[in-house]
Amino acid sequence: MARVGTWTRSLFRDNQWALILLVTAIIAIGTGMMNDRFWSPDNLSNLFQQITVLGLVAVGATILIVSGNFDISVDAYVGLAVCIMPMLINAGVPIPFAVIAGILVCVLASTFNGVASILFKAPSFIVSVATLGVFGGIALLLTGGVIQNAFGEFNTLTGATIGGVLPVIFVITLIGFALVHVMLTWTKVGRRVFAIGNNEEVAFRVGVPVVRSKIIFFAINGLLVGVAAWLLLARIGGGLPSSGTGLAIQAIGAVVIGGAPITGGRGSVIGTFFGVLLLGTIANSLNILNVSPYIQAIAQGSLILLAIAISALRVRLGGRQ
Repeated sequence: MARVGTWTRSLFRDNQWALILLVTAIIAIGTGMMNDRFWSPDNLSNLFQQITVLGLVAVGATILIVSGNFDISVDAYVGLAVCIMPMLINAGVPIPFAVIAGILVCVLASTFNGVASILFKAPSFIVSVATLGVFGGIALLLTGGVIQNAFGEFNTLTGATIGGVLPVIFVITLIGFALVHVMLTWTKVGRRVFAIGNNEEVAFRVGVPVVRSKIIFFAINGLLVGVAAWLLLARIGGGLPSSGTGLAIQAIGAVVIGGAPITGGRGSVIGTFFGVLLLGTIANSLNILNVSPYIQAIAQGSLILLAIAISALRVRLGGRQ
């Protein structure tokens, strides 16, 4: 019994990603037993494509949440970038430059949120709620609400796979996860993320450049979201101002499910990855089993509540919030 208690404490306190992986495996096995099409190469490839965009947005959100910040306006400036890129392409701008412009839009938008939060001494959550309307309004103003078609310019990218199962665009997402993991684990910037998230005032007193660091965090988030916007455009072939709807909440949910408390100071890229994988597996399973798509929203909300409950349990078992 003592060993079971020790193992349980270790699981909840230090290795929440292992619990998430276990739940994901159970869902996948159960779905496969009810419909063997789940394990087909085409469906697995589709699953990986589905979590590609969310994965990059979530890994950016990991940096912000661990540092004690939020960016709710991601939905709006993803929609803006997804519209700007095909508009530039259709205007004759070379594709690489159009993609770079779209990514820069996201970097500038996210950085603006960080700078505004610092200047106004306001929580980034509140600032980004305000800019959600600003960026969304700009996208509507530019497009008139009309879809901007990329005319299949990225078919080669979205159709490429490794071994017929692993999409190349998902490999791009994996690279993003790997780079952020290295940053958070072994670099000075990564240590500052955790220091500021744990206690911003203490971090300042020991010499951490809090203002500059926060701006860097938001800029990196914008870069990751910008790449996600490019991959989203590649997947759907066109853009609307509403193309990014729901991404911010799903990304925050994945980070929380992965073990990061919303109070900041703790979290991991590995946990976020498995949080994204769990959300993607649930959505894919519900589609395979022909369950109403409205159930997905219920399932995602329930998972976030469950993650909060697990965080509370980790505190009771002696884990550090």
